[in-house]
Amino acid sequence: MSHAAPAPAEHTRIHAARDPHLLRPLPGEDLGIEFKTIDNSRLVRQPDPQARGACWSAIGATALAVMLLTGVLGPRLANTLAGYKLEALRAENRRLIDERRTLDLQEAELTSPQRLEQLAQHQNMVVPQSNQVVHLNGKGDATVAMIH
Repeated sequence: MSHAAPAPAEHTRIHAARDPHLLRPLPGEDLGIEFKTIDNSRLVRQPDPQARGACWSAIGATALAVMLLTGVLGPRLANTLAGYKLEALRAENRRLIDERRTLDLQEAELTSPQRLEQLAQHQNMVVPQSNQVVHLNGKGDATVAMIH
């Protein structure tokens, strides 16, 4: 048995290798698109009688929803704001009480008898003699105030 040699046509046939980076064609890629201008200037739009009612219904529903939300959320918001204001007033009250305590302490220090004696000695003041003391009579009349 002899082997038959393959036909020369089978050996010479070359298969074109497909490029793996090429995209497949899109559907309708071979179609041509034409643009046509349409003149609608002569058309007149017919009014829709139901559209106006639907518009007013939507506006009314929105207004009602806003009023309900305001009625529900308004008191809560007012309460929250009042709470913030109350807390700010309490903080200011605490600050003023602390400031008053500080001022009372400063006043007590400034009017203490020891400090007054030190100031008198510093300014060369002396204790008055018994003949230098003038006692006012306590009759309650305004003669002392009227003396010029």
